[in-house]
Amino acid sequence: MGRRFHWLCGALILLGLGTLALSFSHLFSLENRLAREAELARQQAERFRTQVVLYTRAVIPEGAGMANFLLGQGLDSATVFQALSAAQQVFDLRRVRAGNLLAVGRAVDGKLRALSYRIDAGRELAVSREESEFTAQVSEIPSRTEMAGVAGEIHDCLFNAVTAAGERAELAIALADIFGWDLDFYTDPQPGDTFRVAVEKKTFGQGEPVVQYGQVLAAEYRNQGRVFQAVLFREPSGQAAYYAPDGKSLKKAFLRSPLKFRAPVTSHFSGRRFHPILKYYRPHLGVDYGAPTGTPVQAIGDGTVAFAGAKGGAGRMVHLRHAGGYETLYCHLSKIMVHAGQQVQQGQIVALVGSTGLATGPHLDFRFRQRGTYRNFEKLRLPPAQPVAKSDWQEFTAVCDRSLGLLPSPSAILARATAQ
Repeated sequence: MGRRFHWLCGALILLGLGTLALSFSHLFSLENRLAREAELARQQAERFRTQVVLYTRAVIPEGAGMANFLLGQGLDSATVFQALSAAQQVFDLRRVRAGNLLAVGRAVDGKLRALSYRIDAGRELAVSREESEFTAQVSEIPSRTEMAGVAGEIHDCLFNAVTAAGERAELAIALADIFGWDLDFYTDPQPGDTFRVAVEKKTFGQGEPVVQYGQVLAAEYRNQGRVFQAVLFREPSGQAAYYAPDGKSLKKAFLRSPLKFRAPVTSHFSGRRFHPILKYYRPHLGVDYGAPTGTPVQAIGDGTVAFAGAKGGAGRMVHLRHAGGYETLYCHLSKIMVHAGQQVQQGQIVALVGSTGLATGPHLDFRFRQRGTYRNFEKLRLPPAQPVAKSDWQEFTAVCDRSLGLLPSPSAILARATAQ
């Protein structure tokens, strides 16, 4: 009896040790995965900071010179003076016309990188920045626009997949914007996902590199067996938007994420979470994204800036009010790029991720309120926009068939993967 008892005790001890070893192995694997995701996010943020120029395009309003217009875009007076001083050397700025197109290109930290003013149908004034110096030139605009089909497979993130397909980061941003209401490109992409896109490419001069993308006419993203397709359709009123082939609008009141690309969710919405600094349990009424300092933060919906500044433990914070009693809050920011009272558009960069306030490291604490009550944004169902009108259905189906037919064959993805 004693021998059997000792044998049983030994077996239980071995079983317990095995279970403990398995738990440690699982924890080690999880830590490694989070570390890899954090490093990937850091690399993406650095590439985003150094390579991407985000353009805002608008027409010069009546009665506003270029200087006043640029100051109204949030640029500081010293930068505007330097840029326009360079421009004045090659073009008389007194000849700037209301109604002409002006593109303002900024780095993700908000610094002015380029200006492009369409003088007329065949000439363009371009101002560019190298280090702290601005240079300007007026050039003719011989160009050709071609339709291009691009396809690729995700190995880690959409950003890298698009650049691996030989395209620039702007195309990844365009895809994230198109599908951003249904997919969170920080958490949803998985290895083996694929994308296809039909996009206009504008080439300047004879054989020069493509300098800008035009419209994305159709796109497809396959995510773990789910297929998302988008077609650009212009209604008789002239309003253009993206729709699924069944006529439902892709646009919703809010984007699926306050960040454009992949980063791990480090803390979920919870009624009881142990605070790492305060050392006691309390509700965590938001979602934490473990993104590196400097990662761009976007407004998930059109709205008005209710507050922008320091807010106690939340650090630097932006608080937006949206239609229908909705509010969004973006906390622990390193830099704020909007001001109270300003109108912002869905997808607009409003701040950069940081670690201000009660934060153990760089991350975005994102919070969502509906009529004063905090809601779990990860589980929130977003209301859709209006579908294609019945009166436009025949024209829409024709556009849909034509545009989806421009997508490259799925075999193009396989061919590229084999070549690599």
